[in-house]
Parts: sequence; C-alpha cells; structure tokens
Amino acid sequence: MRLANHFELVATDGAARTGKLTTPHGVVRTPAFMPIGSAGAMKGLHWREVRDAGTDIVLGNTYHLMLRPGAERIAALGGLQRFTGWNGPMLTDSGGFQVMSLSELRKVREDAVTFRSHIDGTRIELSPERAIEVQRLLGADIVMQLDECVRLPAERGDIERAMQLSLRWAERSKRAFESARPGTMLFGIAQGGDAPELRRTSARGLVEIGFHGYAIGGLAVGEPQAVMLAMIEEVAPILPADRPRYLMGVGTPEDLLEAVARGMDMFDCVMPTRNGRHGMAFTRFGQLNLRNARHADDPRPLDEESGWPSTRNTSRAYLHHLVRSGETLGAMLLSEINVAYYQQLMAGIRDAISRGTFAEFRERTRQQWARGDIPLP
Repeated sequence: MRLANHFELVATDGAARTGKLTTPHGVVRTPAFMPIGSAGAMKGLHWREVRDAGTDIVLGNTYHLMLRPGAERIAALGGLQRFTGWNGPMLTDSGGFQVMSLSELRKVREDAVTFRSHIDGTRIELSPERAIEVQRLLGADIVMQLDECVRLPAERGDIERAMQLSLRWAERSKRAFESARPGTMLFGIAQGGDAPELRRTSARGLVEIGFHGYAIGGLAVGEPQAVMLAMIEEVAPILPADRPRYLMGVGTPEDLLEAVARGMDMFDCVMPTRNGRHGMAFTRFGQLNLRNARHADDPRPLDEESGWPSTRNTSRAYLHHLVRSGETLGAMLLSEINVAYYQQLMAGIRDAISRGTFAEFRERTRQQWARGDIPLP
C-alpha cells in the first residue's frame, strides 16, 4: 500500500532542500528544527515563546508520556494538543531510544521489548503495535515506528541484529497504522550504526515497505561528527526525493547546517534548552558560557542585531548574575534565546535555499562561528 504524500518540495540548492509538510494541525516549513517537550512541556519555556520564536512543530516523547500521565488519560482529555495547549503540529518518537537508554532492566525479543519503568519499577511491554497505539492515543500528527537503537561503538553483529529487527518492526508498525485518521503520518527509521552497507540495506528495506517519511536513527549517540555525516551520505540518496527526511536527535547548529547540506529536512535535539539550563547561549558568534567571569561587568547584550528581544535587550552582566545565582529566570531566558537562535538559523537556511545562495550562507555562518564572540570593549 503506497501511502499518501503530504510533503511539497519547494526548492533545492545542491543537495539542500526546502519544502512544506502539511499536517492536521498546520504546515511545517522545512528544514525544520523541533524543540523537545518530552513530557508534554518545554523545559523552562512557555508554549507562547516556543511559537513566537518561529517553531512550526514540536516533539513529544512516547516513553515518558505513556508512563506519566498515560496515553489513555491524554486521549480522554482530548489529545496532546488540547492537553498541553500547543495547538500546532506535533511529532512523537516511538519510545525505543528511551527504553534502551533509561531502563537497565530490559529484554528485547522478536515480539516486543519489556522493561522496568524508571519512575516506579513497573514492568511494561512495548511492541510495535502498542507503540503505534500509544502515539495514536496521544494524537500525534507524525508517528514513528518502534525500532531498536544501539549505542556506538558496538559490535557489528549487534548492529546488524538490531537493524534487521527494526526492519521487521517497521512492517508491523505500518500494519498497525493502517486505520489511523486521515492526514496523520508514519515515518520509518533507518538503522545500521556506523556500517555503511547496513545503513544502505536498512534504507532500501524501508523504501520497499513505504512510509510517509523516513528518519535516520541511531546517530549522535557517541560517534564523531564525521561518521554521522558519512552515514547521512550513504542513506539520503536512497530515500525518495518527494518524502521528508528526518535526522533524529541532532544536534549542534553546525550539525544542522551540515546535515541540510546533505539533504536532510527535519531535526530535534534537547541541546537548546538543556544547554540554556547550564548557562550556555547559542548565538551567531558561536556558543557562549555565561558563567564565565568575563561577562560580569559587560553591559552589552548577547547580540544587539538579533531579532529576538531577550537576545537583543538583556545584558550579559545580568545573565551572568542570574546563572551564577542559580536563578530560574537565567535558565528560562537562555532557553528561549537558544530556541530562538535555532529557529533563526532554520529560517536563514530556508531563505538561502529558496534564493539559491545556500553555499554562501553556509560559508558565512561557519565564518561567524569561527571568529567567535565579539571582543570585550
């Protein structure tokens, strides 16, 4: 069964692409960065800041939401959008990565993975069918297949076993998805670790099954950036050009820029909010540590030319004081500043691709990062 296509490719510039993905809750402009609201909330941010920053789509986490407050409860309360107050598009991951990374007591079998909840130790079984059911109960616009993610480095035998299991789970996920409401999308996930031939096998297998979109999983899990980019170069040419491509769990601004250059369309990462909570700011001058004493007497903002008010108007001295004092406001301000920077980067990328100037934008952006922060007065 060939699934309907909800993706419109608007322009290309080399391998870089810009497009529009239409979901039941609105249109997503690609390349798109999805901030992560794992448990139905964006850490340190209200949804209005997330929306005002230019975010089209956010990510919710199946593992966390199925444990608390529970998928059936969220469904009874009207679904994730109504429950959380985020009325735009939402993607939910399958929970597979969290099962592998958070639960030490887990057992992977052909039919399902069983694990102990990190909250209360309850034994839970998650099959491909249950993962799809949970995501449908949550009301996600984009649903992910259940897969097994292997942390790198790993033995080739372990990588191949997980990749083949993920392909079989992809087929079962698609069958479980068949009665989903119109407009909802299912993405398959290519695995294969750092082995090029396994990545190609996985990608070809997923294309044969057929999905609304295709993700590359199992990267940004400990491997060098060069390995991640090499795996994208192996997989992206195999994926259908008319379907969205999602690089899961990535990453730094440089990761995003380089992945777009290799044909990727969608990204997610906790980095903007996590780093914000630890006193770090992302700007066009690179990443800045506001804990550093050099900012203590500096009245200048992080970037007086930024389009985001907190970046443009809040002094470095005040941000430094908030961070060093452990004030919650410091984490909140830096988190919104970081999410806004990521979205500004995505907007700049989309505009450059549309104009056919992506190569120049990429080089100019990298040069700004390389120059570093503006010098002290």
